[in-house]
Amino acid sequence: MCCSTGVCGPNVDPVLVRFGADVKWLQGQGVEVRRFNLSQNPAAFVENELVKQALTDKGEAALPLLLINDRVFASGRYPERAELSQALGLNGGEASLFTPAVKELVAIGAAIAANCEPCLGYHVRAAKKLGVSQADVASAIEMAAKVKNVPHQAILKLGARLTETYHEPAANSGPSSHSAATAQML
Repeated sequence: MCCSTGVCGPNVDPVLVRFGADVKWLQGQGVEVRRFNLSQNPAAFVENELVKQALTDKGEAALPLLLINDRVFASGRYPERAELSQALGLNGGEASLFTPAVKELVAIGAAIAANCEPCLGYHVRAAKKLGVSQADVASAIEMAAKVKNVPHQAILKLGARLTETYHEPAANSGPSSHSAATAQML
């Protein structure tokens, strides 16, 4: 093909379009990707011993040929993003918001939930080292306190409901251990 997108020519190749997007994603993850076209870069195919050997053994069926860290990773097919991600040690093939800074903010919340003062101090310092702003740390602490306060308020409400529904036995209902104990205390 004359381009790497898969959209040139009479028929769009969806596999090539997907792989083109995967290559762009890899580059966004900081992976150095170099693509060579046999008609435009024949020297790249002849100068690399692994590529030359694959072409000698399988001919054109060896293409596409993907090398990762000077090893043949895929031959005759375009691998899926998940395969590429695993081979390169990337985060599951999808962009993640769960950065080291976010992990520390979550840990701050967990420390508050656990009432762990040393944990809170450690994770606040770790978050600051990662460049988390004081305002974001304060927001994480405030959110954790709100989350933790919900069950606290719920148990207080339950306690209030339970004490409101408790009634002293009526005076004409006869003696009970409670009324007897009350009478003795007078």
